[in-house]
Amino acid sequence: MIGTTLLATALRLPHEDWQALTQGRAIATMPWNFISPGQSFALCSDDFLRANNFKARFWARCELCQSIDRLDQLDMLSKLTMWTKQTVESKLAERGFFFLAYLRVYELSEPSEVSTTTKGDFLPLRTPITLVNSLPVISDRTFAQRKHQLENLEPPEHPELEALHSAIAQLTPTNSAAIHLEQDLKCFLGWADSATKDFLNSDKTWIREIARAGNSSDGDYFEKLVRKSFIELGFTNSRNNPKMSLDPDVTGGAGGIDFFCDAPYLIIGECKASKHKKVNDNKEGAPAQLMKYGGTYLSTAEFDNCIRIIMAPGELTEYADRTANGNKMNVLQPETLQRLVELKQAYPGAINLWELKSCLAQAPFSQAADDKVNEFIDRIQLEIKVRSRIVQLLQNRAPQELGLEFIWGIYEAIDPPRSLTQDQLKEILIELSSPLTGFIGRKEGDRFYFLRPLMLET
Repeated sequence: MIGTTLLATALRLPHEDWQALTQGRAIATMPWNFISPGQSFALCSDDFLRANNFKARFWARCELCQSIDRLDQLDMLSKLTMWTKQTVESKLAERGFFFLAYLRVYELSEPSEVSTTTKGDFLPLRTPITLVNSLPVISDRTFAQRKHQLENLEPPEHPELEALHSAIAQLTPTNSAAIHLEQDLKCFLGWADSATKDFLNSDKTWIREIARAGNSSDGDYFEKLVRKSFIELGFTNSRNNPKMSLDPDVTGGAGGIDFFCDAPYLIIGECKASKHKKVNDNKEGAPAQLMKYGGTYLSTAEFDNCIRIIMAPGELTEYADRTANGNKMNVLQPETLQRLVELKQAYPGAINLWELKSCLAQAPFSQAADDKVNEFIDRIQLEIKVRSRIVQLLQNRAPQELGLEFIWGIYEAIDPPRSLTQDQLKEILIELSSPLTGFIGRKEGDRFYFLRPLMLET
């Protein structure tokens, strides 16, 4: 949190610098001119300035601006930043020196439009804004540590992990698994603390909008939320075709597929937001559109192997229902999609996408598919309750180490969510004690002890 700050300009940055600064991977840039410490400004990327209505989402305050003029500084400087040694050598060769500005980056509570008609390093904001409070991209402690390290050219502690983070960061816009791993790596490397990570991962208010948007007349907004939902669930789209995209910031438009995924398996879908209307099967209806555009943009083999989904709150007409059943289309309610995404948010590793595929690929189809997906969610939630009960049982007896038979006896005696055999219980205990979960510990002789709680979301 900071005091009142007035922003009137935006600093133009190379896209790589802008991305690294706003993701918390970097704290410095190489401006052409000296930037006075204490100066504040929004941040904009060269790549985005081609748009006439670019809106800045981050701002920064300059904490220090150094002049770099020695060759012996460049090797370590390149190791501590996202720039290669060749890049900083080229920068030094231009004028015999270059500036290194240390920027404290914050997220804007509301995007601010930048005037893209002006040339130069600093561009005017269309409307100056006064900031009362802002949330930093990285914590005060983390920034201070990294600033000290860069000022003193101290070697990085984990160069291999930093390189891995940089590679994963390129995947985050369309891959929710990469987002979680990228945040975990940032915390491990000290580039973010748990509070910052929690804030970044808590920005999920859009999830609560899915059902409302689906039951409204705002079809474009619903389509964008559906695309965002499938990204959140772990699906991706690697095809550079705006007519069959998963980009949550745009829609398929006229003649385009509403959402398309190509990994980990093919999914094609149409959205039909509506307050009261039934889903028809005329040439403009969702089932007909799905068949038409699927056949247009996909090969016959691909379309045959596609999971087909219609997201629609309204009932289908009798003919539309027959079309959906005959072509193996899953017709899902917006509430069901919201429930699925909420489950993913609460328990990131709970949904096995291949088990979801098996559910969607099997009958029943059409509107009956909504029930089978809700049953799929119910089964996952039951398994989470089983695991939470087991962890709670060990927590109640912490720090004791308990044997398999003792744990099984207590579990079965306290009205369990689901009855287990000893072999089933052992498998779950081993799962809960793996390094990837870490809820309980395990010692030789199958003795287990509590480590951390597995909370149930209400």
